[in-house]
Amino acid sequence: MLATTSNTLRSMSIWQRVLLGLILGALAGPLLGEHASFLKPVGDAFIALIKMLVVPLIFVSIVGGISSVGDVSRMSRMGRRTIGLYLVTTSIAIVIGLAAAAVLQPGAGVAIHETAGVPSDFAAPGIAEMLLRLIPENPFAAFSSGDTLQVIVFSILFGIALTAVGSAGTPVVRLVEALSAVIFRLTDMIITLAPIGVFALIAVTTAEYGISVLLPLGKLILAVYAACILHIVLSLGGLLVLLGRVDPMQFLRGILEAQIIAFSTTTAAGTLPVTMACARENLGVSQEVAGFVLPIGTTINMDGTAIYQAVAAVFLAQTYGIELAVMDYATIGATALLASVGTAAIPAGGLMALSIVLVSVGLPLEGIALIAGIDRVLDMMRTATNVTGDAAISVLVAVSEGELDRDVFSRRAA
Repeated sequence: MLATTSNTLRSMSIWQRVLLGLILGALAGPLLGEHASFLKPVGDAFIALIKMLVVPLIFVSIVGGISSVGDVSRMSRMGRRTIGLYLVTTSIAIVIGLAAAAVLQPGAGVAIHETAGVPSDFAAPGIAEMLLRLIPENPFAAFSSGDTLQVIVFSILFGIALTAVGSAGTPVVRLVEALSAVIFRLTDMIITLAPIGVFALIAVTTAEYGISVLLPLGKLILAVYAACILHIVLSLGGLLVLLGRVDPMQFLRGILEAQIIAFSTTTAAGTLPVTMACARENLGVSQEVAGFVLPIGTTINMDGTAIYQAVAAVFLAQTYGIELAVMDYATIGATALLASVGTAAIPAGGLMALSIVLVSVGLPLEGIALIAGIDRVLDMMRTATNVTGDAAISVLVAVSEGELDRDVFSRRAA
């Protein structure tokens, strides 16, 4: 019996094993109850392992991608196209989020209780401050602290300088290529542990959040999840068909492993190694494009976060009985776009980013504490949506650059 089970598991692909881990974890959590806490170190260890790869992976991927492009004008074109597509998809996501909140009315009938957890002197950082944080005063400190936006900025500048010095930089290029091979191999090794890590994380989450916590704010959860699913299926799927001429169902199958890990860990940056592996091995995106597009997307492309901010702002307005005008909706949309782009550069990103949106239309910051209890549940879906958006744009950029291996992409349907 055990031998048969073992053989069956070995015959399953990694994404199938990860999905099995998620399902078993969801079933085990409620059964174990408070005893599920013994699994927490297992889940935390898995998150630590994948986070360990993020900074070195960003550096070698971006520097390697820029040096392989060689042509600065082509790199500039890829950059403009990447950022442009990210802004378009995030804007669409915000519109869907606002529409979902307006239709479903998640804040209607929610009772206001005493809230806590938001300091009275709490102040959201300004846009100028957010932009200044992009520039690392000390690159080594940025690497040490894991500030991904600053690491990206330094990596881009380093890659451009490495290309500019020509043949003198050849030894460094070779070193980066060797480091890339080692880190990709290490990524493959850690991914094999994903089913166990996902099982532990989901078991702990489902044990901690019972129905009693979810029911009062069920409509908010429904609104965020529905908006995210609509965005993935309609917006991203539509762009893949119209611009990429690829099958969105094959895309979703190819990125499923990254989606599950993002959903389980609630960290897009931590999922980056898996996202890059899926893009290269399952979707046929070249290493050059994946290494350039995905690290940038992990920090500035926040479709799910933008949806969450839009829905949460409208939810709180409805909860407090505050009527929003058309201009208020427009302000929420514009601020959510800017805040979602800057989220990764802000300490306590989710809280700070949402606070910027609330301040923009005069909503009480104390309302943040209303949804703090279910933030983990919301974060799971918005992170999976963020990762899906990153992968979709990598496919579109690869198509535009002639860097998509359609044979690899199509094999996922086999």
